[in-house]
Amino acid sequence: MVTRGKAPSGGVAPKKLTSVRDGLPKSGTGGPEQNGLGREHVSEIQRARILAAMTEVVCERGAANATVAYVVDRAGVSRRTFYELFIDREDCLLAAFDEGIARVSRHVLAAYDPAAAWAERIRSALTALLGFLDAERGAGRLLIVEALGGGANALERRRRVLARIVAAVDEGRREGKAPSGATLLTAEGVVGAVLSVLHGRLSEDSPGRLVELAGPLMSIVVLPYLGSAASRRELARPAAEKPVRDPAAGRNPLRDLEMRLTYRTVRVLAAVGANPGSSNRAIGDAAGIADQGQVSKLLARLGRLGLIENTGAGAARGDPNAWTLTQRGWEIHGVIAGRAGSV
Repeated sequence: MVTRGKAPSGGVAPKKLTSVRDGLPKSGTGGPEQNGLGREHVSEIQRARILAAMTEVVCERGAANATVAYVVDRAGVSRRTFYELFIDREDCLLAAFDEGIARVSRHVLAAYDPAAAWAERIRSALTALLGFLDAERGAGRLLIVEALGGGANALERRRRVLARIVAAVDEGRREGKAPSGATLLTAEGVVGAVLSVLHGRLSEDSPGRLVELAGPLMSIVVLPYLGSAASRRELARPAAEKPVRDPAAGRNPLRDLEMRLTYRTVRVLAAVGANPGSSNRAIGDAAGIADQGQVSKLLARLGRLGLIENTGAGAARGDPNAWTLTQRGWEIHGVIAGRAGSV
Protein backbone atom coordinates (compact mmCIF):
# COMPACT_ATOMS: atom_id res chain seq x y z
CA MET A 1 0.00 0.00 0.00
CA VAL A 2 1.29 3.44 -0.88
CA THR A 3 1.22 6.11 1.79
CA ARG A 4 -0.41 9.10 0.17
CA GLY A 5 1.41 12.38 0.38
CA LYS A 6 4.59 10.86 1.83
CA ALA A 7 7.63 9.02 0.60
CA PRO A 8 7.50 5.29 1.39
CA SER A 9 10.34 5.80 3.85
CA GLY A 10 8.05 7.97 5.95
CA GLY A 11 9.63 11.32 5.07
CA VAL A 12 7.38 14.31 5.67
CA ALA A 13 6.26 16.25 2.60
CA PRO A 14 8.07 19.60 2.37
CA LYS A 15 6.06 22.67 3.30
CA LYS A 16 7.88 24.89 0.84
CA LEU A 17 7.65 24.34 -2.90
CA THR A 18 10.97 22.98 -4.12
CA SER A 19 12.10 23.76 -7.64
CA VAL A 20 13.99 20.99 -9.41
CA ARG A 21 15.92 23.77 -11.14
CA ASP A 22 17.58 24.36 -7.77
CA GLY A 23 18.45 20.72 -7.19
CA LEU A 24 16.70 17.59 -6.03
CA PRO A 25 16.11 17.34 -2.28
CA LYS A 26 18.80 15.05 -0.95
CA SER A 27 21.06 14.58 2.01
CA GLY A 28 24.57 15.98 1.96
CA THR A 29 25.93 19.25 0.68
CA GLY A 30 26.47 20.74 -2.72
CA GLY A 31 25.22 23.58 -4.82
CA PRO A 32 22.90 23.53 -7.83
CA GLU A 33 25.60 22.35 -10.22
CA GLN A 34 26.40 19.38 -8.02
CA ASN A 35 22.90 18.35 -6.98
CA GLY A 36 20.76 19.74 -9.79
CA LEU A 37 18.88 17.70 -12.39
CA GLY A 38 20.34 19.09 -15.60
CA ARG A 39 20.17 17.81 -19.13
CA GLU A 40 23.40 15.89 -18.66
CA HIS A 41 21.76 13.82 -15.91
CA VAL A 42 18.74 13.05 -18.08
CA SER A 43 21.15 12.04 -20.84
CA GLU A 44 22.90 9.68 -18.45
CA ILE A 45 19.60 8.02 -17.60
CA GLN A 46 18.67 7.75 -21.28
CA ARG A 47 22.08 6.29 -22.03
CA ALA A 48 21.61 3.61 -19.35
CA ARG A 49 18.25 2.66 -20.87
CA ILE A 50 19.71 2.47 -24.37
CA LEU A 51 22.58 0.24 -23.22
CA ALA A 52 20.15 -2.06 -21.41
CA ALA A 53 17.98 -2.18 -24.53
CA MET A 54 20.99 -2.95 -26.73
CA THR A 55 21.92 -5.88 -24.49
CA GLU A 56 18.37 -7.26 -24.62
CA VAL A 57 18.03 -6.85 -28.39
CA VAL A 58 21.42 -8.44 -29.05
CA CYS A 59 20.47 -11.43 -26.90
CA GLU A 60 17.18 -11.83 -28.75
CA ARG A 61 18.27 -11.15 -32.34
CA GLY A 62 22.04 -11.45 -32.39
CA ALA A 63 24.62 -8.69 -32.71
CA ALA A 64 24.32 -8.44 -36.50
CA ASN A 65 20.55 -7.86 -36.29
CA ALA A 66 20.53 -5.40 -33.38
CA THR A 67 19.50 -2.35 -35.41
CA VAL A 68 19.06 1.17 -34.09
CA ALA A 69 15.33 0.90 -34.80
CA TYR A 70 14.95 -2.13 -32.53
CA VAL A 71 17.07 -0.56 -29.79
CA VAL A 72 15.28 2.79 -29.63
CA ASP A 73 11.91 1.04 -29.69
CA ARG A 74 12.94 -1.15 -26.75
CA ALA A 75 14.52 1.75 -24.85
CA GLY A 76 11.59 4.11 -25.44
CA VAL A 77 13.74 6.94 -26.79
CA SER A 78 13.86 8.74 -30.11
CA ARG A 79 16.43 8.14 -32.85
CA ARG A 80 17.58 11.70 -32.30
CA THR A 81 18.33 10.94 -28.66
CA PHE A 82 20.21 7.81 -29.70
CA TYR A 83 22.45 9.70 -32.10
CA GLU A 84 23.07 12.44 -29.55
CA LEU A 85 24.61 9.80 -27.29
CA PHE A 86 26.21 7.34 -29.73
CA ILE A 87 27.95 7.69 -33.08
CA ASP A 88 26.25 4.65 -34.57
CA ARG A 89 25.00 1.15 -33.80
CA GLU A 90 28.51 -0.26 -33.30
CA ASP A 91 29.42 2.52 -30.89
CA CYS A 92 26.40 1.60 -28.77
CA LEU A 93 27.17 -2.12 -28.96
CA LEU A 94 30.77 -1.56 -27.85
CA ALA A 95 29.59 0.67 -25.00
CA ALA A 96 27.22 -2.09 -23.83
CA PHE A 97 30.11 -4.57 -23.99
CA ASP A 98 32.39 -2.25 -22.01
CA GLU A 99 29.71 -1.69 -19.38
CA GLY A 100 29.20 -5.44 -19.02
CA ILE A 101 32.94 -6.01 -18.62
CA ALA A 102 33.13 -3.28 -15.97
CA ARG A 103 30.28 -4.83 -13.99
CA VAL A 104 31.57 -8.40 -14.11
CA SER A 105 35.11 -7.21 -13.30
CA ARG A 106 33.88 -5.35 -10.24
CA HIS A 107 32.02 -8.45 -9.13
CA VAL A 108 34.95 -10.84 -9.65
CA LEU A 109 37.56 -8.55 -8.12
CA ALA A 110 35.43 -8.17 -5.00
CA ALA A 111 35.78 -11.93 -4.43
CA TYR A 112 39.42 -12.21 -5.52
CA ASP A 113 42.01 -12.48 -2.74
CA PRO A 114 45.52 -11.81 -4.12
CA ALA A 115 47.08 -13.19 -0.92
CA ALA A 116 45.43 -16.61 -1.30
CA ALA A 117 46.99 -19.62 -3.00
CA TRP A 118 46.63 -19.79 -6.78
CA ALA A 119 43.88 -22.43 -6.83
CA GLU A 120 41.83 -20.54 -4.25
CA ARG A 121 42.23 -17.28 -6.17
CA ILE A 122 41.02 -18.92 -9.35
CA ARG A 123 38.16 -20.74 -7.65
CA SER A 124 36.85 -17.60 -5.92
CA ALA A 125 37.05 -15.64 -9.17
CA LEU A 126 35.37 -18.42 -11.17
CA THR A 127 32.59 -18.84 -8.60
CA ALA A 128 31.97 -15.08 -8.60
CA LEU A 129 31.85 -15.09 -12.40
CA LEU A 130 29.33 -17.93 -12.45
CA GLY A 131 27.23 -16.17 -9.82
CA PHE A 132 27.21 -13.03 -11.94
CA LEU A 133 26.18 -14.99 -15.03
CA ASP A 134 23.31 -16.57 -13.08
CA ALA A 135 22.10 -13.15 -11.95
CA GLU A 136 22.79 -11.27 -15.20
CA ARG A 137 22.09 -13.68 -18.05
CA GLY A 138 21.70 -10.91 -20.63
CA ALA A 139 25.09 -9.36 -19.88
CA GLY A 140 26.70 -12.79 -19.78
CA ARG A 141 25.30 -13.79 -23.14
CA LEU A 142 26.47 -10.50 -24.67
CA LEU A 143 30.00 -10.91 -23.34
CA ILE A 144 30.52 -14.61 -23.99
CA VAL A 145 28.24 -15.50 -26.90
CA GLU A 146 27.13 -12.50 -28.94
CA ALA A 147 30.41 -10.56 -28.84
CA LEU A 148 31.76 -13.15 -31.29
CA GLY A 149 29.45 -11.68 -33.93
CA GLY A 150 29.95 -8.06 -32.93
CA GLY A 151 32.67 -7.19 -35.44
CA ALA A 152 36.42 -6.63 -35.32
CA ASN A 153 36.37 -4.04 -32.53
CA ALA A 154 34.26 -6.22 -30.25
CA LEU A 155 36.55 -9.17 -30.92
CA GLU A 156 39.60 -7.08 -30.06
CA ARG A 157 38.02 -6.02 -26.76
CA ARG A 158 37.20 -9.65 -26.04
CA ARG A 159 40.78 -10.69 -26.88
CA ARG A 160 42.23 -8.17 -24.40
CA VAL A 161 39.95 -9.43 -21.62
CA LEU A 162 40.85 -13.05 -22.32
CA ALA A 163 44.57 -12.21 -22.30
CA ARG A 164 44.25 -11.06 -18.68
CA ILE A 165 42.37 -14.22 -17.71
CA VAL A 166 44.94 -16.43 -19.43
CA ALA A 167 47.74 -14.64 -17.55
CA ALA A 168 46.00 -15.33 -14.22
CA VAL A 169 45.57 -19.03 -15.04
CA ASP A 170 49.16 -19.28 -16.30
CA GLU A 171 50.37 -18.42 -12.80
CA GLY A 172 49.53 -22.03 -11.96
CA ARG A 173 52.85 -23.06 -13.49
CA ARG A 174 54.56 -21.76 -10.33
CA GLU A 175 52.32 -23.72 -7.96
CA GLY A 176 53.25 -27.35 -8.59
CA LYS A 177 56.00 -29.05 -6.58
CA ALA A 178 57.52 -30.48 -9.75
CA PRO A 179 57.59 -29.10 -13.31
CA SER A 180 54.36 -30.07 -15.04
CA GLY A 181 55.43 -29.26 -18.56
CA ALA A 182 52.65 -26.69 -18.86
CA THR A 183 53.19 -23.66 -21.10
CA LEU A 184 51.31 -20.47 -21.90
CA LEU A 185 49.44 -22.49 -24.51
CA THR A 186 48.19 -24.71 -21.69
CA ALA A 187 46.55 -21.72 -20.01
CA GLU A 188 45.02 -20.66 -23.31
CA GLY A 189 43.59 -24.16 -23.75
CA VAL A 190 42.18 -24.22 -20.21
CA VAL A 191 40.50 -20.84 -20.62
CA GLY A 192 39.18 -21.89 -24.01
CA ALA A 193 37.67 -25.05 -22.55
CA VAL A 194 35.91 -23.16 -19.77
CA LEU A 195 34.60 -20.56 -22.23
CA SER A 196 33.34 -23.30 -24.54
CA VAL A 197 31.27 -24.80 -21.72
CA LEU A 198 29.86 -21.40 -20.72
CA HIS A 199 29.14 -20.52 -24.36
CA GLY A 200 27.15 -23.70 -24.74
CA ARG A 201 25.17 -23.17 -21.54
CA LEU A 202 24.41 -19.51 -22.24
CA SER A 203 23.24 -20.40 -25.76
CA GLU A 204 20.52 -22.61 -24.29
CA ASP A 205 17.08 -21.33 -23.32
CA SER A 206 17.30 -22.96 -19.88
CA PRO A 207 20.98 -23.33 -18.98
CA GLY A 208 20.34 -24.18 -15.34
CA ARG A 209 22.29 -22.85 -12.37
CA LEU A 210 25.76 -22.06 -13.67
CA VAL A 211 27.35 -21.72 -10.22
CA GLU A 212 26.98 -25.49 -9.88
CA LEU A 213 29.66 -25.81 -12.57
CA ALA A 214 32.33 -24.33 -10.27
CA GLY A 215 33.68 -27.71 -9.15
CA PRO A 216 33.74 -29.43 -12.57
CA LEU A 217 35.31 -26.40 -14.24
CA MET A 218 37.91 -26.00 -11.50
CA SER A 219 38.85 -29.66 -11.91
CA ILE A 220 39.68 -28.85 -15.55
CA VAL A 221 41.67 -25.75 -14.58
CA VAL A 222 43.92 -27.35 -11.93
CA LEU A 223 44.56 -30.68 -13.66
CA PRO A 224 47.58 -29.66 -15.79
CA TYR A 225 49.14 -27.71 -12.91
CA LEU A 226 48.40 -29.59 -9.69
CA GLY A 227 47.65 -33.09 -10.94
CA SER A 228 44.78 -35.57 -10.87
CA ALA A 229 44.40 -35.72 -7.07
CA ALA A 230 43.83 -31.96 -6.83
CA SER A 231 41.47 -32.19 -9.81
CA ARG A 232 39.37 -34.83 -8.03
CA ARG A 233 39.25 -32.71 -4.86
CA GLU A 234 37.94 -29.73 -6.81
CA LEU A 235 35.34 -31.90 -8.50
CA ALA A 236 34.10 -33.15 -5.12
CA ARG A 237 33.78 -29.71 -3.54
CA PRO A 238 30.13 -28.64 -3.09
CA ALA A 239 28.67 -25.79 -5.11
CA ALA A 240 27.90 -22.46 -3.50
CA GLU A 241 24.62 -22.37 -1.63
CA LYS A 242 23.34 -19.52 -3.76
CA PRO A 243 24.77 -17.29 -6.48
CA VAL A 244 26.47 -14.14 -5.24
CA ARG A 245 24.93 -11.03 -6.74
CA ASP A 246 26.80 -8.00 -7.88
CA PRO A 247 26.05 -5.37 -5.19
CA ALA A 248 25.63 -2.78 -7.95
CA ALA A 249 23.38 -5.04 -10.03
CA GLY A 250 19.73 -5.87 -9.60
CA ARG A 251 16.46 -4.93 -11.19
CA ASN A 252 16.67 -1.49 -12.74
CA PRO A 253 13.19 0.06 -12.80
CA LEU A 254 14.25 2.31 -15.70
CA ARG A 255 14.47 -0.75 -17.95
CA ASP A 256 10.78 -1.52 -17.44
CA LEU A 257 9.56 2.02 -17.95
CA GLU A 258 7.29 2.00 -21.00
CA MET A 259 7.70 5.61 -21.98
CA ARG A 260 10.17 8.01 -23.52
CA LEU A 261 12.26 9.66 -20.86
CA THR A 262 12.46 13.23 -22.08
CA TYR A 263 14.04 16.14 -20.25
CA ARG A 264 10.62 17.58 -19.38
CA THR A 265 9.18 14.25 -18.27
CA VAL A 266 12.02 13.69 -15.83
CA ARG A 267 11.69 17.22 -14.45
CA VAL A 268 7.95 16.79 -13.87
CA LEU A 269 8.49 13.44 -12.11
CA ALA A 270 11.22 15.00 -9.96
CA ALA A 271 8.97 17.96 -9.15
CA VAL A 272 6.17 15.66 -7.96
CA GLY A 273 8.65 13.79 -5.78
CA ALA A 274 10.00 17.01 -4.32
CA ASN A 275 6.53 18.52 -3.77
CA PRO A 276 3.97 15.78 -3.03
CA GLY A 277 0.38 16.99 -2.96
CA SER A 278 0.98 19.87 -5.38
CA SER A 279 -1.35 21.05 -8.14
CA ASN A 280 -0.68 21.07 -11.89
CA ARG A 281 0.38 24.70 -11.80
CA ALA A 282 2.67 24.22 -8.81
CA ILE A 283 4.30 21.20 -10.45
CA GLY A 284 4.81 23.21 -13.64
CA ASP A 285 6.43 26.04 -11.71
CA ALA A 286 8.73 23.63 -9.87
CA ALA A 287 9.68 21.89 -13.10
CA GLY A 288 10.28 25.16 -14.92
CA ILE A 289 7.59 24.49 -17.55
CA ALA A 290 5.34 27.49 -18.21
CA ASP A 291 3.00 25.78 -20.68
CA GLN A 292 0.24 24.34 -18.48
CA GLY A 293 -1.08 22.28 -21.37
CA GLN A 294 2.26 20.50 -21.59
CA VAL A 295 2.31 19.99 -17.83
CA SER A 296 -1.18 18.45 -17.88
CA LYS A 297 -0.24 16.08 -20.70
CA LEU A 298 2.92 14.97 -18.91
CA LEU A 299 1.08 14.44 -15.64
CA ALA A 300 -1.62 12.43 -17.40
CA ARG A 301 1.03 10.26 -19.07
CA LEU A 302 2.81 9.62 -15.78
CA GLY A 303 -0.54 8.78 -14.21
CA ARG A 304 -1.39 6.24 -16.92
CA LEU A 305 1.96 4.57 -16.31
CA GLY A 306 1.19 4.24 -12.62
CA LEU A 307 4.05 6.50 -11.50
CA ILE A 308 1.89 9.23 -9.94
CA GLU A 309 -1.63 9.48 -8.56
CA ASN A 310 -4.02 12.31 -7.90
CA THR A 311 -4.94 12.38 -4.21
CA GLY A 312 -7.05 15.54 -4.52
CA ALA A 313 -10.64 16.04 -5.60
CA GLY A 314 -9.52 17.49 -8.93
CA ALA A 315 -11.89 18.45 -11.69
CA ALA A 316 -14.69 16.29 -10.36
CA ARG A 317 -15.30 18.75 -7.52
CA GLY A 318 -13.59 21.85 -8.87
CA ASP A 319 -10.65 21.61 -6.48
CA PRO A 320 -6.97 21.57 -7.50
CA ASN A 321 -5.27 18.28 -8.23
CA ALA A 322 -2.85 16.96 -5.63
CA TRP A 323 -0.20 14.77 -7.25
CA THR A 324 1.99 12.28 -5.37
CA LEU A 325 4.28 9.48 -6.45
CA THR A 326 3.16 5.87 -6.29
CA GLN A 327 5.44 3.13 -4.97
CA ARG A 328 6.72 2.51 -8.49
CA GLY A 329 7.09 6.25 -9.00
CA TRP A 330 9.30 6.47 -5.92
CA GLU A 331 11.48 3.69 -7.33
CA ILE A 332 12.00 5.62 -10.57
CA HIS A 333 12.49 8.89 -8.67
CA GLY A 334 15.12 7.23 -6.49
CA VAL A 335 17.11 6.08 -9.52
CA ILE A 336 16.91 9.53 -11.10
CA ALA A 337 17.94 11.28 -7.88
CA GLY A 338 20.77 8.82 -7.36
CA ARG A 339 22.12 9.36 -10.86
CA ALA A 340 21.82 13.12 -10.52
CA GLY A 341 23.72 13.10 -7.25
CA SER A 342 26.44 10.79 -8.53
CA VAL A 343 27.54 13.04 -11.40
